[in-house]
Amino acid sequence: MRKQLITLMMLLCLSHWAAAQEKTPYTQTVRGKVLDMVSQSPLPGASVSIPGTDPLIGTATDLDGSFELEEVPTGRATIQISYLGYESTSLREVPITSGKEVVLTIALQENLEQMEEVVVQAGGDSREAQNEMATVSARGFDMEATNRFAGSRNDPARMAQNFAGVSGANDSRNDIIIRGNSPTGVLWRLEGVDIPNPNHFGAMGTRGGPVSILNSNLLDKSDFITGAFPATYGNATAGVFDLNLRKGNAYRREHLFQMGFNGFELGTEGPLGGKNKASYLLNYRYSTIAMMQEVGFSAGTGDAVPYYQDFSMKVDLPTEKTGRFSLFALGGKSNIDLLGSESDSSTTDLYSEMSQNIYNRAKMGVVGINHTLYYDPQTFAVITLSADHSFSGNRVDSLSMENREAVPLYRNHYGLSKFRAQYEVHRKVDNKNNFRAGMNYDYLNFNLRDSLYQADENRFRDLRNESGNSGLFQSHLQWQHRFDQRFKANIGIHYQNFMLNNAQQLEPRLGLSFDQNERNTFSLGYGLHSQLQPLPVYFLESEGLNQDPIKTNKNLDFTKSHHFVAGHRYQLSPDIHLKSEIYYQHLYGIAIEENASSFSMLNAGADFGIPDVDSLTNRGRGRNYGLELTLEKQFSGGSYFLLTTSLYDSKYKGSDEEWRNTAFNSQYVLNGLLGKEWQIGSPNRILSLDFKITFAGGQYITPIDLERSIMENQAVYQEERAYSVKNPDYFRSDLKINYRVNKKNLTHEWSLDIQNLTNHQNLFRQTYNPITESVVNSYQLGIFPIPQYRLTF
Repeated sequence: MRKQLITLMMLLCLSHWAAAQEKTPYTQTVRGKVLDMVSQSPLPGASVSIPGTDPLIGTATDLDGSFELEEVPTGRATIQISYLGYESTSLREVPITSGKEVVLTIALQENLEQMEEVVVQAGGDSREAQNEMATVSARGFDMEATNRFAGSRNDPARMAQNFAGVSGANDSRNDIIIRGNSPTGVLWRLEGVDIPNPNHFGAMGTRGGPVSILNSNLLDKSDFITGAFPATYGNATAGVFDLNLRKGNAYRREHLFQMGFNGFELGTEGPLGGKNKASYLLNYRYSTIAMMQEVGFSAGTGDAVPYYQDFSMKVDLPTEKTGRFSLFALGGKSNIDLLGSESDSSTTDLYSEMSQNIYNRAKMGVVGINHTLYYDPQTFAVITLSADHSFSGNRVDSLSMENREAVPLYRNHYGLSKFRAQYEVHRKVDNKNNFRAGMNYDYLNFNLRDSLYQADENRFRDLRNESGNSGLFQSHLQWQHRFDQRFKANIGIHYQNFMLNNAQQLEPRLGLSFDQNERNTFSLGYGLHSQLQPLPVYFLESEGLNQDPIKTNKNLDFTKSHHFVAGHRYQLSPDIHLKSEIYYQHLYGIAIEENASSFSMLNAGADFGIPDVDSLTNRGRGRNYGLELTLEKQFSGGSYFLLTTSLYDSKYKGSDEEWRNTAFNSQYVLNGLLGKEWQIGSPNRILSLDFKITFAGGQYITPIDLERSIMENQAVYQEERAYSVKNPDYFRSDLKINYRVNKKNLTHEWSLDIQNLTNHQNLFRQTYNPITESVVNSYQLGIFPIPQYRLTF
């Protein structure tokens, strides 16, 4: 602990390095484009200004819809945008730093009632979803929100755990539990392409991990949707992360250096030359946890050192006649050895067990090219070609009770490559009607092998041994109709077909939104959503009558879910709103065992891997329902707050015909976030404090049968009492201190994110220790300070 305190004091004292500062703020350039929200056509002649400046800083967009505001003082600025025949908007409290230009893309919605400027007093809201077809359970977020919230570790998944309807309550992973659904039901999408698990140390079929591969410094405004999502999205039953990478600065070269929990990080961006304003954006990151552990910070891996690195990029190439091309890529690899043979019971280790040695390797990568074609001012299409690959490998050895020597137990090697061709067309018919239609085909190439050691036969028996290919075809049609300025409807349909077993599903979607007045908005949403089983499930082998391996799960159908959502939003003031939603989700076609048991695939994702259960059938059911409340103040006047409450119930029925709690039924989650920003002696020095507090109900677990575990020398669970024991409630508070200094053409930023500020002991899991022949409680991370330094220039 002494090392930790010394390190913290050194980091806090760094702020005095910039004690002598000028009394006047530095300036920066703000530039961007103004577009039609639906057609993405540029709006030339739009007015862009910063109110309150003297003389007024303002300009009009050129023929390409581009604008440039020079010599904008650092700090925060409100930017107003208006255009004849469109609803005016304002971007409030945009952060301006001396080390990096601000580049914005602003979309305006056409006005229905009158062809003149309309001033919207409430101003623009960065929390509104980018996808205009998303009616309910959707919100936007940007890089600033991801980096600002205490406890988020610059991870969009951990940031989203603060939103209503979402539960985390697990310090070891960033799993997204939405309305009682398994994290495996979440769809991750990047630049319009469905991607595999974007986390280091992630297993195939799961959607979370300890460290995100996604880099928040490269994210543009993105969407997070928790239910009844539009027809654009398929193969998901819980929610959608629709992420976008920002374009690099096409006017000036800029660079970034960052050091923190997520690693050493180097980034660069700038113009590629030519009159069309092409740009590049590159970023590389390497793990620093090994160094942090040397100075006394525990990451929850005991004596094991996690190694990982990742790379992100985007190249934007506009052309005069052939549209816009963009090349993007994301990739990472990781490895860790969790050695129970070297574990000390006094160390905090969330991942390994005293009775096993685990050697984990994982890789993930995606590369793609988007071609945007503009057929006319009202119509454009996006053609995408992409490829991705994911790999996870594990070697598990059990440890002998007599001499602690390693004995082979399990081997795993999963590889999946996906090649996608995708086409989507957007058509704005008039100011009331617009359409989206598209299709995509995924060619799947897989190599799945794992085996379990049979001691009596002195050999490994295959659980899976499959190499081959298959395909998934999806198509969608979405129509939006605006009846008038206040009432709109989104109607869509999604179709998908899994070529492996010819499983097919047609899914209707519907959303309605009504603005009763300037303060009250009501919304309704419905969607039928379906999802494939995790790919390894289809190829699990079991022994037939002649001991020949058979694949009893190969003909499994989609998991299906009806979503019903009703919402109300009340605008208390221009910056504060109260939002409420109620929902009901009926799940059916769930994979359960043919013989009577408590098993259900709805609980898959509660552990680090996917369960190995054969002889499954789609006869299971589930239900989730609840109430969500959000009280939120958008950042203004130097402060913000976010208060969310989620009350819900999540149940399932297995083949034993009993309704039980799911593994994700915490029943309630309360989050409170508060942040304040001050100038310290000069406009060029900014201090901010962000505080977060979380209360959540404990998740349900299956108790361990101690007597049978002692007899079999391994953990044996009381399956007849599946998910009947509730863990203690979860509590955590986090505090983030951030200090930013603007110098000429560069910005320094120091932060200290103190997680679990009160060192509260939250139960992580119960395991069986064969050495002591007892059930052992493992606890989550104690107080965990995360320092970070960031330099932009």
